[in-house]
Amino acid sequence: MTNLDQLADAHLTAARAAENGRSTEIVLHDGPLRQTVIAIKTGVELGEHNSPPAASVHVLRGRVVITGMEGDEEIGAGELRVLAHHRHAVRALEDAAFLLTTVTSIDEESHR
Repeated sequence: MTNLDQLADAHLTAARAAENGRSTEIVLHDGPLRQTVIAIKTGVELGEHNSPPAASVHVLRGRVVITGMEGDEEIGAGELRVLAHHRHAVRALEDAAFLLTTVTSIDEESHR
């Protein structure tokens, strides 16, 4: 079992000490499903990138802004946002930790 509260706190501590202001850990990897805890310090941005076939961000601590989709969207602790299939970036408005859930490939036939 994974305790997300403990992981969020540990990775925030690591991100604050890291030169690049971030810390990550894959906490679940099951076939195409991945869940990663990501912590970033205030002002740090995960540069613009493409979304995988399916993805969501669940903010565990702090606040982030997701840019480049349907405009900028701020989300805070306890909030969950599905990522649309657009290029986007994530920037910390305050020290933040979030759970990124991705599905890296989908067999269309098995999901009909």
